[in-house]
Amino acid sequence: MTEAQMGSMSMPGVGFFGLLLIGILAGYVAERAMSRNHGLFTNMLVGIAGSFVGGALASVLDIHYYGFAGNLIVAIVGAILILWVFGRSRRD
Repeated sequence: MTEAQMGSMSMPGVGFFGLLLIGILAGYVAERAMSRNHGLFTNMLVGIAGSFVGGALASVLDIHYYGFAGNLIVAIVGAILILWVFGRSRRD
């Protein structure tokens, strides 16, 4: 996919508002999966960061994903990974 098709602040096949919606959903699912309690804004930030972490991980593993559902799954995996790493670092 070219930069023109993706945009600077989006994921493959999803626009900016799709990015925000995926961020909220992924953050919420990760919050529940990791038994945490965050607000909407924190969920959105964790979900968006998770989409970039998950996307990088998928790229390294040569996993291809497209559209809303693919991006949501990748973002959830990345958000869970972020919360897991953050939880491990706070247990000291």
